[in-house]
Amino acid sequence: MMPKERTLTVKGKSVMTNIIETKFGTLVNTKNVAAGSASSIKKSGAFYNFSIRITNDDIREYSFTDLARAEYMRRIMISHLQEKIKNDSKNISKTA
Repeated sequence: MMPKERTLTVKGKSVMTNIIETKFGTLVNTKNVAAGSASSIKKSGAFYNFSIRITNDDIREYSFTDLARAEYMRRIMISHLQEKIKNDSKNISKTA
């Protein structure tokens, strides 16, 4: 069974949501899953650090000297991870 992205109708237009249905039938909000995989930003000396868990074995750490850049990059990395989760769920369903 292929994971399905849910759609909403807003002002007569169909809009994709962040919720996908897994092959087990559970509904998953990819934005929440991706945000849960990123740590909060912590100041360590002169740097602002955060990490993102891509897979169980792949944890990437990022350091920035500016808090605004760290916050911006964290948002960007979360959105990239969100897309990766969507793509991975589609690829898994094609092979199953």
